Amino acid sequence: MNDFVPRSRIVLNEMSGDTIPREVTQPNPIVSSDPTQDQQPTIPRRSGRVRTQPERYIGLGESVENLPDDDDPYTYKEAMEDVDSRHWQKAMQSEIESMFDNKVWSLVDLPKGIKPIGCKWVYKRKRGMDGKVETFKARLVAKGYTQKEGIDYEETFSLVAMLKSIRILLFIAASLDLEIWQMDVKIAFLNGSLDESIYMMQPEGFIEKGQMEKVCKLQKSIYGLKQASRSWNIRFDQAVKGFGFIQNPDEPCVYKRIKGDKLVFLILYVDDILLIGNDVGVLTSVKEWLAKQFDMKDLGEASFILGIQVIRDRKNRTIALSQASYIDKILSRFSM
Repeated sequence: MNDFVPRSRIVLNEMSGDTIPREVTQPNPIVSSDPTQDQQPTIPRRSGRVRTQPERYIGLGESVENLPDDDDPYTYKEAMEDVDSRHWQKAMQSEIESMFDNKVWSLVDLPKGIKPIGCKWVYKRKRGMDGKVETFKARLVAKGYTQKEGIDYEETFSLVAMLKSIRILLFIAASLDLEIWQMDVKIAFLNGSLDESIYMMQPEGFIEKGQMEKVCKLQKSIYGLKQASRSWNIRFDQAVKGFGFIQNPDEPCVYKRIKGDKLVFLILYVDDILLIGNDVGVLTSVKEWLAKQFDMKDLGEASFILGIQVIRDRKNRTIALSQASYIDKILSRFSM
């Protein structure tokens, strides 16, 4: 084994031995006869137009696993005219109540020289494995693309678990017959704190009477802000490490906790959490702790992860992943 030489090194050695050095001739430089050319270099013309993200892209970064339904409302007006307007109104009211309960903003007069960022509603019909609508989701999203670096935000980088890491852990769970539980963090980004002063216009449909000229001074991060995902990730990372979880150095969104023969894996993908372990009691205690730290929704045994259906056969210790609903949605979108 000590005499083993990587194939790549052998190939490089062979190439270096066979290669014959050749003299490379450089072309004669072109000398300009105009003596003023070097004194006045040409300055390229650059557009002064400020580029902004089209509104149709707002909120699309929230979830990568699902294509938006063609019949989901795009604007507040469309939602109010939709056949399910009652459900959309209820969903928006729930979102606003969450904002108030978490003290996300306070209404203030807009400081001079400050331009507030806008916001919009993003609507989504959440469907089950059978394709039927289970819940109506309305999320208030800030128009973060209008933020200016150094003024409204500094750093934006945030981590998410890689899909291949999730597949590897699912394979381990199937092979060892481990439990696979799923949880969802409600309004996850509201848990992040803000270091910058950000002013936002009041949300459409929920403008306070008698205070129409006031704006929302954000005290917590919300979806759409450039730093929102990073702020939430930092908050979650600090919390789980304080509870005894150890971060994987190669996959920062995968954590593990070992006590004796009790093992728990925790995987975070934005606001989706997978818990994998070999002891129901320990997993239950982790879920209860998470529910105390954040507003959580217990989804029970994992059956639908990031838009991928999980089909498990515990008797034969196998797991199959199906994207049939995603394929159906693609076919429907292109009328195939």
